[in-house]
Amino acid sequence: MKFTFILFFVTFININCYSQNEYSYKVMFYNVENLFDTFDDSLKNDEDFLPESNHFWNNHKYYTKLNHIYKVITAVGGWNPPAIIGLCEIENRKVIDDLINNTPLVKHEYQVIHKESPDRRGIDVGFLYRQDLFKPISNSFIPINFPNNPENKTRDILYVKGITNKLDTLHIFINHWPSRWGGQLESEDRRLFVASVLRSKVDSIFNQNTNSNIIITGDFNDYPNNKSIIKVLSANQNFDVIKPNSLYNLSAYLYKTKNIGTHKYQGEWDVLDQFIVSGNLLNSENNMYTSKTDVHILNKDFLLEPDDSYYGFKPNRTYIGYKYNGGFSDHLPTYLILNFNKYINF
Repeated sequence: MKFTFILFFVTFININCYSQNEYSYKVMFYNVENLFDTFDDSLKNDEDFLPESNHFWNNHKYYTKLNHIYKVITAVGGWNPPAIIGLCEIENRKVIDDLINNTPLVKHEYQVIHKESPDRRGIDVGFLYRQDLFKPISNSFIPINFPNNPENKTRDILYVKGITNKLDTLHIFINHWPSRWGGQLESEDRRLFVASVLRSKVDSIFNQNTNSNIIITGDFNDYPNNKSIIKVLSANQNFDVIKPNSLYNLSAYLYKTKNIGTHKYQGEWDVLDQFIVSGNLLNSENNMYTSKTDVHILNKDFLLEPDDSYYGFKPNRTYIGYKYNGGFSDHLPTYLILNFNKYINF
C-alpha cells in the first residue's frame, strides 16, 4: 500500500506541472529601500545607517530587514521562487550574500551578479538568479557619464544576457534612474540622459537581431507617461499592433486597467517600478512569451499600512523620517510571468 501511494503522488505532480505542455516562471523587481549593513564604509555616504547614527541602525534591525525581503520574495514566488530577481537600493555585495545565505532563501541557491556603483550614496543594483532556470552568458554594467556634469554620479545600468529554458536568449536590464530630488522638472534632464543610454543599447541589440527577447525593469523614478519613458525610451502603451523590434510598457497597461501602483506620493499611487518588454516576447507562439496581463504588483496586507495623512493605505516602510517603523519598503514589488511552450530542465 505504501509503495502504491508514492507512485500516485508522483504521477499527480507531473500531471499538474506538465499536462498542458507549458511552464512558467517569474521575474521580480524590488526597490528594497536602503538595505545597508551596519559597518562604516569610508568611501560611501552610509553615515545614516550605523549604530551611532540618528537611525540607530543595528544588527537586529538589519536582520529584520533581510527577513522581510525574504518574506516578500517568498510571497511573490509561492512554492516556486522567482527565477530572476532585480534589486535596487542595496549597499554592497555583503548585504546580498547575507540575504541569500542567512535567511531561508539559502535552500534555493541563488547566484549573484553585482558590482559596486559610483553612486554617491553607495547604493547599487543587483541581480539574483536560479541557476536551474537561467544561465548567464555575459553581463556588463553600463556607466552613466553626464556630459554636462561629470561629477554627478548615479547607478550603472546592469545588463545581463543569458539562456532561459536551454532554448532562448534573454536580454535583461536592471535600472535605478536618478531620483526626483529637487523637483521632477528640475531633475528630469538626468533621467532623459539615462533613457538615451539605455535606448542606444537596446537599438544595438535589435540591430543584431530584430526578434530579440528583451526585458527592461527597475525603478525609473519616472512614470510611464513621462518623457524619458514614452519619448526617449519609446516604450509603447498601445498594444493594437505589435512589432518584434519595438518596446511595450506592460506596467502602463496594468496601471490603466487596475489603477494600482508601486509607490504613493502625496496620496496618489503611480508606477515608478516598471516592466517593459520587446514585442517579440508578446508573441504567444514563441517558445518564450509573456502578455500585457502577466505583469503584477504584490500588494499583500503586510506590505501596507493605513495612510492617515490622505486615505486608504500606503507602503509599510522601514523608516518614516528618523522614526523606525519596522516595515518593508517605500515601494511595492512588481513581477512578470514568463511562459514557455516547451520546457527543458537544465
